[in-house]
Amino acid sequence: MTPTLRNFFRFSLLLASIAICRGQMEEGSPSFDRRMDSTFFRLKANLEKVKLQSSPRKVALGHLELGEFYSKTGLYSEAVDQYNKAIEFVDSNTNDTLYAILNNSIGKVHLSLNKFEMAKQFFDEGLRSSDNLGYIQGQAVSKGLIGSCYEKQGEYLQALNYQKESLALFVKLENDNGISMVNENIGSIYEDLGQYDRAYEYFAKSYGYLKDKGSREEANLLNNLGDIYRKQGNYDQSIDYTQKALLVADGIHDYHQLESANKDLSKAYALIGKYKEAHKHLMEAEKYNKAWLQAHNTNQLNVLQTIYETNKKETEIQLLKEQNKVNRANQNLLWVALFAIAAILTILYSYMGRKRKAKLKLQEYRQRTLKAELEKKEYEEKNLQREIKLKTAALSRYSLHLSQKNKILLDLSNTLRNIASRKNMDSSIKIKDLAKEIDFNLQQEHEWDEFMNFFKEIHPDFIKKLSALSESNLSPAEMRLGMLLRLNLTSKEIASILRVTPDSVRVARYRLRKKLPIDQKEELVNFMVDL
Repeated sequence: MTPTLRNFFRFSLLLASIAICRGQMEEGSPSFDRRMDSTFFRLKANLEKVKLQSSPRKVALGHLELGEFYSKTGLYSEAVDQYNKAIEFVDSNTNDTLYAILNNSIGKVHLSLNKFEMAKQFFDEGLRSSDNLGYIQGQAVSKGLIGSCYEKQGEYLQALNYQKESLALFVKLENDNGISMVNENIGSIYEDLGQYDRAYEYFAKSYGYLKDKGSREEANLLNNLGDIYRKQGNYDQSIDYTQKALLVADGIHDYHQLESANKDLSKAYALIGKYKEAHKHLMEAEKYNKAWLQAHNTNQLNVLQTIYETNKKETEIQLLKEQNKVNRANQNLLWVALFAIAAILTILYSYMGRKRKAKLKLQEYRQRTLKAELEKKEYEEKNLQREIKLKTAALSRYSLHLSQKNKILLDLSNTLRNIASRKNMDSSIKIKDLAKEIDFNLQQEHEWDEFMNFFKEIHPDFIKKLSALSESNLSPAEMRLGMLLRLNLTSKEIASILRVTPDSVRVARYRLRKKLPIDQKEELVNFMVDL
């Protein structure tokens, strides 16, 4: 459903009640203003016109003007809707003061509805935007409105600070209307605080800009001055100023100000004991209050009726457009039939093409699968080769060990044969020489060089890692002990290889452990294996 159709059904629900209330209020309602219709149509037409010009700022201004119209009529939800639509056409990061103006306008609606925190958020945003642009008037307006929020919430000190900052900016701009408005606001704050002399001072300053202008603002200020005199006990002056306000309000047919002036006169006459006059003006105030409410409600209903009628016409136009679209669609149906066969052929061709592509993708998938399997086999083969190398290294280790043992045994065997073959030889001397030779052979390092070469091939980084982890330099004997531990040999096996006692091996292990950063609970052998 289009937005226009939704509006049509929404407003149709209000039609009957609007028509009845409008008829009742037109009777005896002196301020029913038919000019509201013409104003609405003019603003609506202007908005539709600028939409066709493709100028975002003009569209935003059109929504702003329509929003101000709704706000003055008291249709606040419609006003906020128009302000928000206007903001959609304004970039907050551009040098456009319209963004600040729109935020202040939305804030004023919330202020009228006593939503002070919400209002202040929009005023703060308007002030931030004005500060960024150096827009002094926007700063002055925002500060004044923020001050009004604080005043309504009873935070008078903050209200005064913002109002005085606003006044300074309006004075800088030489803006008489702004100066007058802010002086009145400050006077109102002092009146709430009971500082009537200060309140009178600011009301008088404000009145100086409005005197003899015959405006609603002048009538309001005269009422304020009358209030101050009454609260100070100067009843004659109070009545004098309030009667002046009554004359101005009567001249401009402002029922709200007429009500306010009559109420104030009623209070003043009651305080001096003239109760008949007080009652008379109180009744007048009630009459004008009723007239103002009737006029206000009538104007609101009049605008709602106008909006309804406008939306109804727009809906009818939209329905006609939709009907035309249907007719054109029926005409185009014939052309669609002519192209149907071509479309079917195109779809078949496309289907066959997709089928071929699917077949190619399947082949590619199979190739990738085969490739993956080959890679897996290559990986497994590398693992097997790695295992073979490890087994080869282990075999080399054992070969080295056997070689050393066999060499020693062979040398011993040859020496013993020589001793046995010589009958006249002193065997004890020869056995001693043989022991010395065995000791000498055990001290030779070339076997360890061969062992070191094999070990480096199997564990190329072990010696570097062990040296780097040691807190002090390791001796050759400690390095050998570390390498033998890396081979996961027992202390007994290590003692046999090194030709020392197992106790000596345990002592050597203890000393080596102290030089390494190893946890007390961790086994030295496990530490070496993990390197």
